[in-house]
Parts: sequence; C-alpha cells; structure tokens
Amino acid sequence: MAIATEIHQEEKSPSKACNAEKRWTLSDFDIGKPLGRGKFGHVYLAREKRSNHVVALKVLFKTQLKQSQVEHQLRREVEIQSHLRHPNILRLYGYFYDQSRVYLILEYAAKGELYKELQKCKYFNERRAATYIASLARALLYLHSKHVIHRDIKPENLLVGLQGEVKIADFGWSVHTFNRRRTMCGTLDYLPPEMVESSEHDANVDIWSLGVLCYEFLYGVPPFEAKEHSDTYRRILKVDLRFPLKPVVSSTAKDLISQMLVKDASQRLPLVKVLEHPWIVQNADPSGIYRS
Repeated sequence: MAIATEIHQEEKSPSKACNAEKRWTLSDFDIGKPLGRGKFGHVYLAREKRSNHVVALKVLFKTQLKQSQVEHQLRREVEIQSHLRHPNILRLYGYFYDQSRVYLILEYAAKGELYKELQKCKYFNERRAATYIASLARALLYLHSKHVIHRDIKPENLLVGLQGEVKIADFGWSVHTFNRRRTMCGTLDYLPPEMVESSEHDANVDIWSLGVLCYEFLYGVPPFEAKEHSDTYRRILKVDLRFPLKPVVSSTAKDLISQMLVKDASQRLPLVKVLEHPWIVQNADPSGIYRS
C-alpha cells in the first residue's frame, strides 16, 4: 500500500503528508487512551509529534484480517474514504503498516459514538433527529455524486464531532459503483427489500437505510425489528411499517419515513426532496449542528 498524500497543511492535518517520499511509522505518534475496540483491532487517541495534530489511530491486525478474508474490503475502504472531503464524513488522512499491523490515521470525533448517545437517551427529539438526518442526506448526496454507495448506514457507524456534527465513520461495505450490484451486505435491520431478496440494487439502498435510521432516532428501535431473523426478513419484504403510539412523533416525521421506506427503490423519496421535506425544513438546524 502506498501512503495517501492528499492531506493539506491548512487543515492542520498530520505534517508528513506534505512529503510524499516519507512513510509514516508508529514512532511519529504519541499514543493516548483507547477510544474503542473493533472486530479486527483497536482505536486509540494519538498525536502526531511534528504537527501536534490529534487523530484517532485505528490499529488492525493482519492475521485477523487474513483469517476473515477482508483484506480486499479494507483496501477498498481505504481507497474510497481517503478521497472523501465532506464535513459529515470522517476524514481518513493516511495509513501505514508494519509486519503485523495496519494503521489508519483518522479524524478524531471528540464526542464519540452516536449509538451510545442514542442508547443513553433511548430516542432523540425531533429537532435533533431532523438535524442529523439532514446532515446525513447531504453527505449521501455527496457520496452518490462520487459514485459511492455506502450500504451500511446505521447508528453504530456514526460519530459526533466536537461541535455536535454527525459524521459517517465506517466505509467497510461501501463500493464505487457505475453498475447495479447484487452483493448482500450491511446489517439486517437496515437492509432494503431488494438486498434481502438478493436482487440488483443501486444507490437507493442508502435512502432506505436513512429512513430506517430516522425511525430509530425517533422511536429508539429499528422499524422491522423482530425476535427471529426470519420474521425481520418477512417484515422488510412486506414493508410492515408500524408507528407506535409512544413516543409521540409528528405526522410530518411519519410522512417522511413512509416516503423513504418504499419497496420499489425507484419510488423512494430522492435525497434532494428529503432535504426539502416540511419536517426537515421545520426542525433541522441549518448549521447541521445539534445544540442541546
């Protein structure tokens, strides 16, 4: 792997990217507290010594990547994420590796995992949910303009930056696409009908996932959740969408969700229209920052 060199000094990014001849090594960083643990390794707070820039350093073990046969997936993830520049997408500044590990140099999202915040709150108020959904719709519009489908939008893959802005953080299932795809991937509760059926799918899968996310933000659970996987599959295929009486959610929010969770992918509300929907217009903070 050759190191990504697109980092710009004016963004206060780690300094060595300005010199394409040099490689990063672990000795370039002061390693701080652990931030999280993943399937293939750990994430640590770190500081690049020359610039004093604080980053998140994701450490992946090659043996685990090889055993799970995800080396190709990691290469694709790095290739995609390193070229993305959007305020609601976590930056990947660069990467390096040694004999046993691969290191990803990532933007540090100071307020941590959105999933944990949702668990703590149980559900979000409409202002907060709308602000996040609008930000994510803008990020997905940007991704789709770059011919990237994310395919795994869910609370566990979202982080919150210092100002309170939401950031898409995991691109493990994302693809560059100029054609329709068939691979089944992502997380069951968030899969659209066409992926459950292993039919062809396109960028409209992300609109479905955004609808599921909006529902989970407002109700605290995904809409098609069931005890058995087979029941979840069945509910997704039928689009068995039910709105509980509690918590109380506005009719305009339910209308937006219903327009995104449509079985025919071509009939889902386009992301541009999501941003123009009355619920978003009335509730989302235009800055994209939720202030409690």
